[in-house]
Amino acid sequence: MRLIVGLGNPGAKYEGTRHNVGFEVLERLVRETGAAAPRTKFDGHVWECQLGGEKSLLLAPQTFMNRSGASVRKAVDFYHLPVEHVLVVCDDFNLPLGRLRMRASGSDGGQNGLADVIRCLGTEDVARLRIGIGPAPERWDPADFVLGKFAAAERAEIDLQIVRASDAARMWVTEGVAAAANSYNSKA
Repeated sequence: MRLIVGLGNPGAKYEGTRHNVGFEVLERLVRETGAAAPRTKFDGHVWECQLGGEKSLLLAPQTFMNRSGASVRKAVDFYHLPVEHVLVVCDDFNLPLGRLRMRASGSDGGQNGLADVIRCLGTEDVARLRIGIGPAPERWDPADFVLGKFAAAERAEIDLQIVRASDAARMWVTEGVAAAANSYNSKA
């Protein structure tokens, strides 16, 4: 079993914001797989689906971005998942808009939700798929930037990247992190 975690903030107030692209990738995977309505479990919304013939769980923590790790830890513990079977999908304002970066491990890179997942799992060795939303304009508070909505021209680009990110997540399930990184870590 694989666990794909999309990071974001719950509630209508945050829909369509830069910080919620992880949720948008999950929404696309839900639509593509025809997953049933989510269950509320692990302080999040959980969908069961098949990706590449493998049972997979999609988790959208409802704990707000900076507290996402507790939700992920609960799911990992419940299903006795090795950390190698977890993929975290999140935004990254240090990456230019339109870039994806898949990695098997590493630092949080300043992404507070990913930092909390790393802290709660006790390891940096968790796969992550970062979706570039940046750069943040000079003199902007990064929090205001990530909680802002995309401009119309940016929205078209991010919609393309959400499609690519969902394809990368599928490839991660079927072929692993290295294959997904080789295929998706460059601009389309």
